[in-house]
Amino acid sequence: MALTTMLRRRLFSRAFSSHDGPSRWTSPGHQERPNGYLFNRTPPPPGQSRKWEDWELPCYVTSFLTIVILGVGLNAKPDLTIETWAHQKALEKLAAESSSSSSD
Repeated sequence: MALTTMLRRRLFSRAFSSHDGPSRWTSPGHQERPNGYLFNRTPPPPGQSRKWEDWELPCYVTSFLTIVILGVGLNAKPDLTIETWAHQKALEKLAAESSSSSSD
């Protein structure tokens, strides 16, 4: 009983405390306040474009090709659902019944 009370007190005291000391899960950071720019990068001057980094072109090309390959591949896959199989079997059964009844 005392062990559960001690564990509960310890868990809730850390989870819901509002102290500003060092934390195990977060760090205070090195910036006074956010400056409003994405990834803390200042935009280039007007009229100039941002220079691409070395990883950007291969990343964009690979992402585009992945989307194209997946789109084509997933649209071309065979229809193996149970409903399609059952529909084909029912059509075969109806065709067999109609051919046997017409031959009588």
